[in-house]
Amino acid sequence: MSIINPVKLISLILFVFVLSFGQSNILDFFSLTVEVQHLRNSTGVVQFAVYNQNGTIPDETFSKYFVKLTGKIEKSSSVVTFTKLPLGTYAVNILHDENEDEQINKFFILPTEGVGFSNYTSFGPMNRPNFVNASFDLKSDITMNVKVIYL
Repeated sequence: MSIINPVKLISLILFVFVLSFGQSNILDFFSLTVEVQHLRNSTGVVQFAVYNQNGTIPDETFSKYFVKLTGKIEKSSSVVTFTKLPLGTYAVNILHDENEDEQINKFFILPTEGVGFSNYTSFGPMNRPNFVNASFDLKSDITMNVKVIYL
């Protein structure tokens, strides 16, 4: 018969207490609904990508995302819901992928399809999208609208 070390027992009790009664449980998961409206047409699909690390956006080839969904377009709008996202800091990037090639098409350096980022209503050479400015804290279920920008 082994005797339980009192220090280990107290440590275990404190660990369980912190997980159970802390301000936020690291095991919590949330949903994020992202809507886009006023697309210039109903051609193609909308790529919705969620990022969770600094330096990941802009992501012209949609290869650095944490999770990605594709939305159908109905009446120049699209909506998707990401489920089971852990508590954290995220940013959203969308693409109105009119030719469904899963990348941002350009003419010289300007996108020829609509793009958008969380927290951005416009962007340009002096206001380039980045994770820090596009990010938000996810600590409850939320719905956000991302503006589609056509250049």
